[in-house]
Amino acid sequence: MRIEDTPEEWEVVASERRFKGRVFEVATDTVRMPGDEVADRDYVVHPGAVAVVGLDERDRVLLIRQYRHPARRLLWELPAGLRDVEGEPLVTTAARELAEEAGYRASTWHTLVDLLSSPGMTNERIRVFLARDLTRIPDDERDFVHRHEEIGMPVEWLPLADAVERVLMGMIHNSPAVAGILAAYAASAEGFSLLRPADAPEA
Repeated sequence: MRIEDTPEEWEVVASERRFKGRVFEVATDTVRMPGDEVADRDYVVHPGAVAVVGLDERDRVLLIRQYRHPARRLLWELPAGLRDVEGEPLVTTAARELAEEAGYRASTWHTLVDLLSSPGMTNERIRVFLARDLTRIPDDERDFVHRHEEIGMPVEWLPLADAVERVLMGMIHNSPAVAGILAAYAASAEGFSLLRPADAPEA
C-alpha cells in the first residue's frame, strides 16, 4: 500500500454554522458514515496560515516570541500569518509576514512542510517555508505598525541544532515551529536538495 494522504470527501447531509468570529467559524456537519449511519462532526473553519523558517548563513533559525492567550503562554514561534488575501500566492504571504514580524527579506525560498494543524477539529492548513539568503530591512523602509500581541515582540537567532534540542526537551511547543525546525534539520542532511519549490501545489 502506498503511504500517502489522499483527498476524500464523505457525503454531508446537513451543515450548520454555529459561530462566526473575526478569523474563524465553528460548524457542525452531519456526515454519512460507513454502514449508512450519519454522525455530527463539529469543527473550526479556518482560512489557513503560512509560517517561515528563516535560516541564516550560520545555520541559525529566526524565532519570535508572542503571547498566545488560549495557551496562556509566551511561545517561541516562527514568523507566521493568516492566508487572508484572496488569490495571493502563499510564498508572497510568507514573505510579507517575514518582513512585518521580523524585519527580514529572503532571496531563496522553498516549501518545507505542509501541515493540517489538528485535522480532527479544524480544516486549518499551514504551509511552512524555508527562507534563506536573508537580509535585514532598513528601519526607514519598514512601515508596518505592530499592535496587540505583536508589540515588543523580540526576534532571536538560535542555532538550528540547539532549536532541535529545545523542541525535543519540551521547551518549544508551537506546532509550526516544532514541525518547521525538525523538517529543516532533516532537510539539511541532503543540503536541502529534496525540498519542493516555493510555488509547489498543495495536495
